[in-house]
Amino acid sequence: MVSILLNGRKVSTAARTVTELRAQTHPDADVTIYNGFQTAEDFPLCEGDTVAFLRKGVMPNPAELESLLCARHTPKVHQKVKAGAVAVAGLGGLGSQVAVFLARTGVGRLLLVDFDVVEPSNLNRQHYDMRHLGRYKTEALQEQLLQINPYLTVEIQTVRVTPGNAVSLFSGFPIVCEAFDNPAAKADLINTLLEQCPGVRIVAASGMAGYASANDIHTKRKFQSLYVCGDGHTEAQPGCGLMAPRVAVCAAHQANMILRLLLGIETE
Repeated sequence: MVSILLNGRKVSTAARTVTELRAQTHPDADVTIYNGFQTAEDFPLCEGDTVAFLRKGVMPNPAELESLLCARHTPKVHQKVKAGAVAVAGLGGLGSQVAVFLARTGVGRLLLVDFDVVEPSNLNRQHYDMRHLGRYKTEALQEQLLQINPYLTVEIQTVRVTPGNAVSLFSGFPIVCEAFDNPAAKADLINTLLEQCPGVRIVAASGMAGYASANDIHTKRKFQSLYVCGDGHTEAQPGCGLMAPRVAVCAAHQANMILRLLLGIETE
């Protein structure tokens, strides 16, 4: 007998292989995920393995749903990520995408901060659509994230971040994603957190406009508590606007760095 996690439940089984387990427990399953890896091959079952069986087109029961949402994650990673808390300051092209990546990754507690509403020019790169026009970005994005993963805690603050309120807003969040468009607002938030919240790690962005090579976008650790993603110089200006692909690449860098920090990996 081995003890494994099967569709989110701890069970003991005499099955010797994944194929044997599927035949015994979920013979109609279309998809097999073994330790985060979707496979049609057979593997021997070992103590502590994580196995998920899914049937396409069938909604799992609530007890199984959360585990199946995260079935493709590496075992033991999900527990650390679910225990994490991250604040996203600014919900435009960067912040809205970062928040979606973090929700799909299963970060347990998210804080979304922005003062603005969705307008048509946002739709070329931000994670909103026509139904969100005129709504506060905080409310629209919160709704989307809970549709992706209803097991998250998604808090919102519909306010403009200033040096005067930054500390109180982000208290209790060990990681803050800076995702502002305005350079002055970026500097104010970063400087305030570095000076007044020494334990907070900040994942910021600089340089992702236009359509130059996405390979120029990278992540750099600037100080002990500050990471900056982007190419470092390509700003939005007349003739060089913000476009979805490069902005999304930068957002993915930010989200991946946040994931690494949640897992205790501090190198860029």
